[in-house]
Amino acid sequence: METLIIGCGNLLRGDDAVGPILVRIIYDMGLPPGVGLADGGTAGMDVAFRMRGMEHVIIVDACRTGSEPGTLYKVPGEELENLPPLTGINLHAFRWDHALAFGRWLLKDEYPPQVTVYLIEAESLEHGADLTPRVRETMEKLAQRLIAELRVVTEGGN
Repeated sequence: METLIIGCGNLLRGDDAVGPILVRIIYDMGLPPGVGLADGGTAGMDVAFRMRGMEHVIIVDACRTGSEPGTLYKVPGEELENLPPLTGINLHAFRWDHALAFGRWLLKDEYPPQVTVYLIEAESLEHGADLTPRVRETMEKLAQRLIAELRVVTEGGN
């Protein structure tokens, strides 16, 4: 496996479930060779260890910036891995963005040379809610896009 897609978020909180649902959808679509999936849930520490030795890690999660729900952001991992010192943090507050900083420190030469983060603007984080239509639409388009791009990389476009 060379590329790992990690879907982060809480399945019980509406649009926050977008990452874990996306990895399930991509699994159903069929994975190109060399691509793996992981449900990162809400456990940032697990994300750090899953990255070990990968060539490319793609992280997908929901965000709240105040933009239009369903807006998709693509952010290079290096822009998110230099967080302030993690003083006073505990494992319950350790998120995937902390995992990038921690993973860079922990994994050293085994840290992925390429990390890409996709964030989808959430509309509702209500407990027990389904994905909202705009977030679901963006997620489905992203799943198709990732599969197409990864097929080109891993299969040479065939």
